[in-house]
Amino acid sequence: MTKTFDTSEKKERVILVAVDTGQNTTDVEISLDELEELADTAGAETVGRLVQNREAFHPGTYIGKGKMDELREMSERFRADAVICDDELSPAQITNLQKELQVKVIDRTVLILDIFAAHARTSEGKLQVELAQLRYRSSRLTGFGQSLSRLGGGIGTRGPGEKKLEADRRLIKDRIALLNRQLKEVVQNRETMRRQREKNQTPTVAIVGYTNAGKSTLLNALTEANVLSEDKLFATLDPTTRSLLLEDGQKILFTDTVGFISKLPHQLIRAFRSTLEEAKYADLILHVVDASNPNYERQMDVVYETLKELEVRDKPVITAFNKIDRLEDGQRAGLKDPNSSRAVKISAKKSAGLDILLREVETILNAGMVLMEKVISYDEAGIIQKIRQYGKLMEEDYRENGIFVKAYVPPFLS
Repeated sequence: MTKTFDTSEKKERVILVAVDTGQNTTDVEISLDELEELADTAGAETVGRLVQNREAFHPGTYIGKGKMDELREMSERFRADAVICDDELSPAQITNLQKELQVKVIDRTVLILDIFAAHARTSEGKLQVELAQLRYRSSRLTGFGQSLSRLGGGIGTRGPGEKKLEADRRLIKDRIALLNRQLKEVVQNRETMRRQREKNQTPTVAIVGYTNAGKSTLLNALTEANVLSEDKLFATLDPTTRSLLLEDGQKILFTDTVGFISKLPHQLIRAFRSTLEEAKYADLILHVVDASNPNYERQMDVVYETLKELEVRDKPVITAFNKIDRLEDGQRAGLKDPNSSRAVKISAKKSAGLDILLREVETILNAGMVLMEKVISYDEAGIIQKIRQYGKLMEEDYRENGIFVKAYVPPFLS
C-alpha cells in the first residue's frame, strides 16, 4: 500500500480583532472584511472575528478585560495560531496580548508589511520593504523580538527575519543607514530616468487606485505589458512603465503604481515615496476604481487622501470606473467622481470602453498644444518625426520648397 503525504503548506488559523471607538472614518465590519482579504493574501485562514465598542483603545491591551477572556476562549476553541488586530499596536500592547493569549499577535501594519515582503520582486522593492519593516520594528524590539522567536514563524516574520529582530538597536540602525544609502542610488537612477523623459517631452500618465482595482489589468490591456495581475491585494508592488503609440503616432508613457489601502502604514509611504511620486511628476493621473465594490466611494477617498499626503496637486484626473461588466445598467448610471476632470466606464478585463478612455487621455494631454502651420525645409524633415511623437499631425503635404505641415504640437516644437 502506497502512502501519500500532504505537501501543501498549512494555513495559519487567525482571529481578527477590532475596536470601534465611534470615531472611525470606516465602518468596522468593512475594515474587518478588508483585513480578512489581507490575511487571505498573506496565506492565512480567518476562523473568527471579535469587535469591541470602547471610547478608546485600552492602553495596555488594546481591548478590555472582558473581551480578553472572550478572545482567549475563542482562540482555544478555534485552535487559532495567531490574532490579527485591525490597528497599529504599541510594543506594550503586543507583549501583553501575547502574554494573555499565548498565541502570536500582529497588527494591521505588520500584516501589510508581510504581504509587501512576499510580493516584492525587484531589488528596489525588496530594499524598500526591508527599510519599512526595520523602521517599524526598531521601536518595537522589546515587545516583539523575543516573543516572536518563542511563538514561531508564519505571518509577520518574513522579510528581514528573526535574526534582525533580535539584534540590538545599534545593528538595526546601521542596517537602516546602509539601506538608505543603497536606496539613494536607486532614487537617483529613477530621477535620471524621469529627467530624461521630461527632456524628451514624452507625456506621462500615472495609473493610481485602491489595491485590486485593476490597474495592472488595465496597463496590460492598453500596452500588452504582461504585468502580473491577480485577484488579490497588492499582487504587484514594483512600478512598471510602458509606452503606447496612438494611431496618429503620438507616444504616451503609462506608469503603474503601488496600490493604496485604508490605514496604509506611514513606514511604507516613506519607503515607497520615490515610487509613489511617479504620480507627482506625471502629466495626467488615471484613477482606476473598482466600480463593483460596494465601498468604492470610500476607496476613492483613501486614494485622494494618499495623493494629498504625497503632495500631488493641480494634476488633471481621469477616473476610470472599472469592472462595469459586473454591474446592472442602473448601477452604472450612478457612478460619479466630483474630484476628476472626466470619468469613463470601462472593463479592463474585457477591453470594453478603452477606446473612449484613450480619447479622453489624448484630449487632456493635447489641451496645452498649439496649432502649427508651416513649411519645413527638406533639410529639417526630421522634425516631422518629433511632431508625430509629441504632437498630432493633421496634414502633411510635400511641396517644391519643403513639407507643409498642419499639426497640434507642444509649445517647445512650435
